[in-house]
Amino acid sequence: MPSDPGAPPDSGVAPLPIIGVVRSARTELADTPVQSAVNPDEEAVLELDPAYLDGLLGLDGFDYAWLLTWLGHRDQPPGPPSLRQVPFLLGRQTQELGVFATRGPRRINPIGLSLVRLGRIDGTRIHFRGVDVVDGTPVVDLKPYVARFDRPAGEVRCGWFDSVAIAPGATPRQLRGPLEP
Repeated sequence: MPSDPGAPPDSGVAPLPIIGVVRSARTELADTPVQSAVNPDEEAVLELDPAYLDGLLGLDGFDYAWLLTWLGHRDQPPGPPSLRQVPFLLGRQTQELGVFATRGPRRINPIGLSLVRLGRIDGTRIHFRGVDVVDGTPVVDLKPYVARFDRPAGEVRCGWFDSVAIAPGATPRQLRGPLEP
């Protein structure tokens, strides 16, 4: 582990091929819901690269999947992201938290994680509900949701999220106002 956060790790680069792209009606980050769970009914499509078609075998037996996206494809502020940020959900309070205690898009590796409800699969087009990304967002992986593995037993502490009310369809613009340039 390097002592300088800006230094490259000893293990080198982790290649992340793009397996597809999301097609949604959302075009502005500030007007896109902050999590798929607060926008469960809006539909979108994952257009999978045809090279990965065989990877869909058996996916139609699942109701939900984890959609992993690359959020660094849009305009980002120059330089590395701050390790302390004000999450959208705390924007009016301007409370800073460590980036690893947030779910925001400005990260060391801007990987998005969305739990989406799967719909029909038409060839390389996977229809889903639970949009929280803009049109054209690259997809790096899709994994089935498995309740036995993904849902912890018992009460689960969720840190500062436990004290924040989140309205259906909440967007960054509604929570904080316009995004900074």
